[in-house]
Amino acid sequence: MAKAKEMEVERGLDLNRYMGRWYEIASFPSFFQPRNGVDTRATYTLNPDGTVHVLNETWSNGKRDAIEGTAYKADPKSDEAKLKVKFYVPPFLPIIPVTGDYWVLYIDTDYQYALIGQPSRKYLWILCRQTHMDEEVYNQLVEKAKEEGYDVSKLHKTPQNDPPPEGDAGPKDTKGLWWFKSLIGK
Repeated sequence: MAKAKEMEVERGLDLNRYMGRWYEIASFPSFFQPRNGVDTRATYTLNPDGTVHVLNETWSNGKRDAIEGTAYKADPKSDEAKLKVKFYVPPFLPIIPVTGDYWVLYIDTDYQYALIGQPSRKYLWILCRQTHMDEEVYNQLVEKAKEEGYDVSKLHKTPQNDPPPEGDAGPKDTKGLWWFKSLIGK
């Protein structure tokens, strides 16, 4: 089998501009992700030490499921947008950090939409600052993913409500298992 070409990632990502809330427009479904998960989103906040606080949320059967972690550059000397994300995994004791790859394959100049992947090509996310994305833009991102060797037939659109739910709306489901299992590709 021919070796897949090295994925091209963004260079010179401006972390300050990347911060804030991103809505998941589509992704490769994870075995561990609730099939009926809606309003899935990520909120990124820059920490004083230059790392990024990550809050991932989804709603399933009316319950909010969230997990928090930290992202940091895989190679601080490189200008490539290759990050590592570390989640501290409940409900196991002792708390075990689980790390996954987060590669920004594409972001527009206004930082309004992004294509996120990782080296195994098993996981892919299309993110947007708004709850809905223009179909033309969506198709361009799908095409870019295809060029990078992804099987885009696996993409599943994530239902998003407009307006999105409030931060802590709904009872919490603290298991959060699907987030980190999808990131480590298990």
